[in-house]
Amino acid sequence: MEQQTATSEVLKVISSAPGELNSVFEAILSNATRICEATYGNLLLLENGAFRRAAQCNAPQELIEEFRRNPVFVPLPNNPLDRVLKTKETIHTVDAQADSNLGLLANARTLLNVPMLSHDELIGTISIYRQEVRPFTEKQIALMQNFAAQAVIAIENARLLNELRESLEQQTATSEVLRVISSTPGELDPVFQAILENATRICGAKFANLLLYENGAFRRAALFGAPSAWQEGAFRDPVIQPNEINPIFRIITTKEVLIIPDLATKQAYLKRDAAVVAVVEKAGARSIIGVPMLKEGELVGLIVVFHQEIRPFTDKQISLLQNFAAQAVIAIENARLLAELRQRTEEVVKLNQQLEQRVADQVGEIERMSKLRRFLPPQVADLIVASGTEKQLESHRREITALFCDLRGFTGFSESSDPEDVMALLAEYHAAIGEIIVKYSGTLERFAGDGVMVIFNDPVPVENPALQAVLMALDMRTAIEALMEKWRLLGHDIGFGIGIAHGYATLGTIGFESRYDYAAIGTVSNVASRLCDEAKPGQILISPRVLLAVDKAVNVEPVGEFAMKGIRRPMMTYNVLEPLPSKPN
Repeated sequence: MEQQTATSEVLKVISSAPGELNSVFEAILSNATRICEATYGNLLLLENGAFRRAAQCNAPQELIEEFRRNPVFVPLPNNPLDRVLKTKETIHTVDAQADSNLGLLANARTLLNVPMLSHDELIGTISIYRQEVRPFTEKQIALMQNFAAQAVIAIENARLLNELRESLEQQTATSEVLRVISSTPGELDPVFQAILENATRICGAKFANLLLYENGAFRRAALFGAPSAWQEGAFRDPVIQPNEINPIFRIITTKEVLIIPDLATKQAYLKRDAAVVAVVEKAGARSIIGVPMLKEGELVGLIVVFHQEIRPFTDKQISLLQNFAAQAVIAIENARLLAELRQRTEEVVKLNQQLEQRVADQVGEIERMSKLRRFLPPQVADLIVASGTEKQLESHRREITALFCDLRGFTGFSESSDPEDVMALLAEYHAAIGEIIVKYSGTLERFAGDGVMVIFNDPVPVENPALQAVLMALDMRTAIEALMEKWRLLGHDIGFGIGIAHGYATLGTIGFESRYDYAAIGTVSNVASRLCDEAKPGQILISPRVLLAVDKAVNVEPVGEFAMKGIRRPMMTYNVLEPLPSKPN
């Protein structure tokens, strides 16, 4: 009852304080030391290969001082924590002082180190100590392992909650900037200030500035949060002339994000570039990031965010700053257009037409991207987005390899089984072959229950599409054979067959306005399907044209001739047995 009460108490703390790890860790350690009759305990988190002390309970002063001196440490070899790090198992040390090499503090004698595991990865440990030699019982060890699992749950909850808060905060910041842009058309100062304020807050930075690139030099257009000692000089001499020392001028040629972990150690500072020296010595700048503002590939300006300590910027922060840079460009472009409208009233009609055309183009682009999401093959969508044209969707003829596979006995199984069992089996089946299709870069032409059609050499060209298809089929057979063993244990007699053919097909979109599919039409698709129908469980039947392309790479056996619907003459077919050993170079 005492253990159940303690477990319930910890779960109550987790649910009542989502994202607050300190209270959870304290509740765990307090209950762990009390119920397990330990003298003291601590909880460590594993970060970048080292342990960080996150919480402690009843720790002796000697240990508290050690924690203060070394909050992050790597355990010594053969130390119980080192053994936990290497084995990911619970380490029960009955008498620590029996081993003079352990070097434990605070008169620790019997100790228990329990790993905190998330997806089999060590994320920390919970340790409890006794100052006398008295082993912990199996029930106490089990309770500690339960506490470790609860700590992992709390950490994962906190991570998810922090990600949610961070995402919401970033969305709110983006929305705030867009609101300022829409509410102050043509006024850049409020937009720049909103961008810098949100950028500084989201990045946990001290200050930021926005530079405009004009006539080969950078001009400071806005500052936020800058120390007064530096701000006065920055505006007194707002133009930074180009030179080979100041690192920000690299962006002119690279047009890429510039990250400097420590500006005080950069060559620009050591060579005493005036602008860099001022921001380091007067503003205390250390870690900085510079994000270019680009319009149609041309540099418009630069957003620079400063930390006054050495601290990296996260990928999410970099992505948000790039979004802010794009919004700044939008605001600049809007201001330019508005100025032109005010200066040339006689061209209002023409300018309105241009704006309407831009809106129409954007709507067209949105509609085009929406249409792409209706297509199953990701390769097609990627090519269209990359090229900016929908030419790949037009009907065209190409030499391809088609692979068709399905399950033997699936119809009988589905007729005699509950729908839930049928769907569960299909889910396993599709997940297994889906990963393999992605691995071999096949284009998934369609799903039809248990039947799957995959094509190679369109839209992405493949050097030897027939060999790629055969190698994928071998992997598929191996994966499904493992599942078939499981299905047999459940009483399902299900097999798996594959047919592969090579030839020309017509490819493109078929369907209607609300739904389109990307399809391959031609004899090669039909032959692959017919070969699959003829394949016995475990067979990979290939056509003669496929054999010519793979005969030096795989071992096959002739199966015989089959008369196929739509094919005038019977076709000789071959069963792929195994890949041939690769020859040494």
